[in-house]
Amino acid sequence: MLTSPPPSPRPPLSVVIGAGGTGGHIYPGLALADALRRAVPDAEISFVGTTRGLETRLIPGAGYRLHTVDMIPFDPSLGARRYLLPAALLRSAGQVRTILREQRAQVAVGMGGYPSAPVILGAKIAGLPSVIHESNAVPGRANQFAARLTPHLTVAFDRSRAHLAGGAWARVVGMPIAAELAGLDRTALRGEARRALGVPQDVRLIVFNGGSLGAARLTEAAVGLAELWRGRPDVHLLIKTGPAALEDTRRRLGASPVAHAVPYLDRMDHAYAAADLVVCRAGSATVAELATTGVPAVLVPYPHAPGDHQTHNARVLTDAGAGLLLPDAETTAERLADLVAPLLDRPERLAAMARAADPGPHADAARNLTSEVLRLAGHPTLLENA
Repeated sequence: MLTSPPPSPRPPLSVVIGAGGTGGHIYPGLALADALRRAVPDAEISFVGTTRGLETRLIPGAGYRLHTVDMIPFDPSLGARRYLLPAALLRSAGQVRTILREQRAQVAVGMGGYPSAPVILGAKIAGLPSVIHESNAVPGRANQFAARLTPHLTVAFDRSRAHLAGGAWARVVGMPIAAELAGLDRTALRGEARRALGVPQDVRLIVFNGGSLGAARLTEAAVGLAELWRGRPDVHLLIKTGPAALEDTRRRLGASPVAHAVPYLDRMDHAYAAADLVVCRAGSATVAELATTGVPAVLVPYPHAPGDHQTHNARVLTDAGAGLLLPDAETTAERLADLVAPLLDRPERLAAMARAADPGPHADAARNLTSEVLRLAGHPTLLENA
């Protein structure tokens, strides 16, 4: 009696993720990678970036392989170098096609930022399915271009759909955030977080967070505020400067009794649990984290962001009453003191801002995007585990 040969074993899931430049694209990509690993433990996941961004440190540091390509930014400020963009895009897309073949990838994912555009183009050349995730309320140039190359679009915020080709069919999945933030219990973690950060339990804590590399405007205002409030023992300022500004900031603070500076905030769950208020830029990942964790914020959008997208991001929170918007040009120590002091003196207002935050889909975003990747990879039986 003839029997059918056993079915060929399914090849391991292999996904290549394009993410680079800033933490706003890299951290959501890492959250997706971790969610894919939870769903498919033997999945082979690697990243594509360049040698210029934070990906060279963050991605290998998280335990994932990073492939680098020769892409340049979609940036008009490059001057005459912008005319090299088409050639750089084609060259790097060819490099990505080789990477996809070597990795035996089934799906490519573009998380935004200029390294992700050649990933989507390379996947199209290779005949592989791809999916874009747009993290900002107003899409960046790379995703505006890449959205024309794939029908599979996902977004963090509903309002960004109007700015993408084919955006009417985009799926709102939220912003993938780290698992420890998606399920953060601020009250339960508060004591441990303050001890870890070296902050007294009985003070009002303001965390200054300028993004992946820090923000000179926020650091300058924080140092000035520390001097203004030198005699306020009920307040403490934790200033994340980025590594470049750390030494100078610590020198200027001296032995301040109300402030201290750190180069990084490696445990954002600690920072959010310990904080009574955050003063920060309005990158999409930061806005999603604040909305999910319910931390009141003063948002200072980076004024040179393409399409002023950080202001649009900030309005996701400020329109709901969960944050206050402060233009970069107005961010001085004196203006912050006038804005923040009434909040610190009225805890019920801070509590109302925390309640106004709408978590939306962000806590489930990594799982939502994972289900889309698995669907495109032809692994529908694994969706329930995503």
